[in-house]
Amino acid sequence: MASLMEELLEVMAEEEAQYEALIELGGQKKDAVIAADITTLGEITTKEQAAASALLNMSNKRTGILNDMATVLGKDPAEMTITKMIGYLENQPKEQAKLTERRDKLLAVGTQMRMLNQQNEMLLKQALEMVEFDITLLRSARQAPETANYDKNAYNTGDLLGGSGFDAKQ
Repeated sequence: MASLMEELLEVMAEEEAQYEALIELGGQKKDAVIAADITTLGEITTKEQAAASALLNMSNKRTGILNDMATVLGKDPAEMTITKMIGYLENQPKEQAKLTERRDKLLAVGTQMRMLNQQNEMLLKQALEMVEFDITLLRSARQAPETANYDKNAYNTGDLLGGSGFDAKQ
């Protein structure tokens, strides 16, 4: 059980380090979005995907360790969580304190990551709105205004003024 506890603490420490790396990348992403640096944004996204893949592997490893611990304790592996494990360690205060500390750090880093992701999401939405505005502005600038010509039934004919800058004849 002691080796499983050490392995669990190691995996959680690795997860925390990966989240901290993602937070750093998130800060770089924010700067890239603000600067509209698409190349850097693409590079950061590739790094984030690799870190997310590593986090998924660590999460699966953590779940496996918790399942093993549940089996050793005679508990249902499907219902085992870190918080429940902390409760089961009431007779081992040192291990309980270490696991509680590691869980709290991991939760804090996860919360920080979530907040940064929300900020980046808002920035990206605003950037997309600006792009849409620019496209609409460019489209409207290329359209010529309609004339006020009406047919015999008083309907607008929809004729457009000339697209060139001058209507003068030579």
